[in-house]
Amino acid sequence: MPKMGESVAEATILKWLKNEGDSIDADEPVLEIATDKVDSEVPSPAAGILQKKMFAEGQVVKVGEVIALIAAKNEAAAPSQPAAAPTPAVTSAVANGAVKAPEPVQASLTPAVSLGKTSPSGKFLSPLVRTIARQEGISAGELESLKGSGMNDRITKQDILNYVGQRGKPGAQQAAVPASKAMAPAPVIHAPAVSVGGGDEIVEMDRMRKLIAEHMVMSKHTSPHVTSYVEADVTNMVKWRDRVKGPFEKREKEKLTFTPLFIEALVKAIKDFPMINISVDGTRIIVRKNINIGMATALPTGNLIVPVIKNADTLSLLGITKAVNDLANRARNNKLSPDDIQGGTYTLTNVGSFGNVMGTPIINQPQVAIMAVGAIRKKPAVIETSEGDFIGIRHMMFLSHAYDHRVVDGALGGSFVRRVADYLEQFDPQREI
Repeated sequence: MPKMGESVAEATILKWLKNEGDSIDADEPVLEIATDKVDSEVPSPAAGILQKKMFAEGQVVKVGEVIALIAAKNEAAAPSQPAAAPTPAVTSAVANGAVKAPEPVQASLTPAVSLGKTSPSGKFLSPLVRTIARQEGISAGELESLKGSGMNDRITKQDILNYVGQRGKPGAQQAAVPASKAMAPAPVIHAPAVSVGGGDEIVEMDRMRKLIAEHMVMSKHTSPHVTSYVEADVTNMVKWRDRVKGPFEKREKEKLTFTPLFIEALVKAIKDFPMINISVDGTRIIVRKNINIGMATALPTGNLIVPVIKNADTLSLLGITKAVNDLANRARNNKLSPDDIQGGTYTLTNVGSFGNVMGTPIINQPQVAIMAVGAIRKKPAVIETSEGDFIGIRHMMFLSHAYDHRVVDGALGGSFVRRVADYLEQFDPQREI
């Protein structure tokens, strides 16, 4: 099972395209698989005969596992030679439908453990205690959990030797944690029971909808969401697009939608506020070097997928337009590759395409922010001029910026969406493309 992306650990076999005994050419698709990101085909790494399928359709396989055996054509055609009987261990492995490697010999050396003079809570650790801990591979976290018998709960030689003697036995780890410091178990959240009436229809979620549901719930549990809103006057941008979209499509054979214009403004604002383009790993903040914009795309099935425009800051408006159209078309036709949906650092979702004026989007983990752009509508607005204020008809839209309040405060989150609106409002109506 090949690796299908940086965060993909397993895949489901949807359909075998070849049967056992079939001839296969190099790079010819052998089976179709589905990950939590996208469906794709797996090509054969070599020409030969499909000798054995190791998994059936519908089974989940981890990345790196053997999914099929392919024999060279000359080997498959050669007359079979008497072979020595396999050992019982090998026979058992084949009978169970899996190829198992010999068990590795466990190293006799314990990996070194880095320990300081004090534990994370400030408890003193003597040189003798640290030496024994390093020799036995006891981590700082394990030492922290030990209740010492010395002065001020200091861990003595006898304490750690007792722990080493009990280590690995059932219940040993629990016994080592003082009751006063034991953490209460996390509360279990149960979904409410749902009654079904006689005329109700029950529809089972498809695989993608189940994965989307899990991802959305995970995001809400991971990040405290805050949303800031800004209304933008995009009249200049709308009039410019109306003027150039016809000649642009005739010349470039590409439709010019509003999405590339939104992405261009987002990229400019991210350059101004790089701490929006980050991820959180525990207590570490990872500032992303690349600006990769994901664009939420609705599929004909009603599901959602987020293809990614890589290094969007290096593309011209024409380049962004071509990337947007290409990814959107391939998404709707189920032609995206696993790489097309990997590596996003910020996401844009256009709720205006459904006639919605604004939305409260859910962050696409492990990113820390997402922006929803609403429908562009004509509205009466106050126009300020040097000669005074007056009421005019303007093209207005709302921007909704949801962000992870663990690392993005209101000042940054609000300033960022305001900056995006500024770029849209300051659009040059005389611009050439």
